[in-house]
Amino acid sequence: MANDRERLEQDIRELCQRGDTAGAVERALQGYGMEIMRLMASVLHSPELAKDAFGIFCESLLKGLPAFRWESSFRTWAYRLARNACYQLAHSPAARETPVSSSGIPDAALRQRSDTRPWQRTSVKERFRALRESLDPEDRMLLLLRVDQKLAWTEVARVMWDSDEPATNATLTRKATALRQQFQRIKTHLRQMAIEQGLLEQDQSPV
Repeated sequence: MANDRERLEQDIRELCQRGDTAGAVERALQGYGMEIMRLMASVLHSPELAKDAFGIFCESLLKGLPAFRWESSFRTWAYRLARNACYQLAHSPAARETPVSSSGIPDAALRQRSDTRPWQRTSVKERFRALRESLDPEDRMLLLLRVDQKLAWTEVARVMWDSDEPATNATLTRKATALRQQFQRIKTHLRQMAIEQGLLEQDQSPV
């Protein structure tokens, strides 16, 4: 897997160096498109919004790739574009009016017909997933990047960078430290919810 990713990164960079932006974008989408789409669907809880976000991501990729300075891996930069596209839609009025889909919190559409919470109606695995997906988009994004995609903390910091301050080694280190603290708070919060729902014992972790 690591070797495949290194080859993919090399392919994209070589295409960029030859000035073949369209080819680089095509190769990038071939290699990373599905995982980025899955990330968007998990963050946005809506297939339609995820498709819209992916369209914004592709447009940003095409426009921004010629100016990309390769200060990080292409994958990390692509995740930053994906994160920005998700947040753009997540905070739009249309997104707030969009119902949660079946790919999000399990059985959300049935809430009006039952007072039972989703994690009380599903399997243990789905109940854990429901707890994670009850978090706000930023916290879900952090878990997805660190736990599911296994990005290093400095890479997570680059993806989650939202300051006008330059992303130097020092500022990225501070951001990574803050994100690690946020990550621990999220784990504590999830653990407490899981214990309250009878999904965990006191000495277990949900993440």
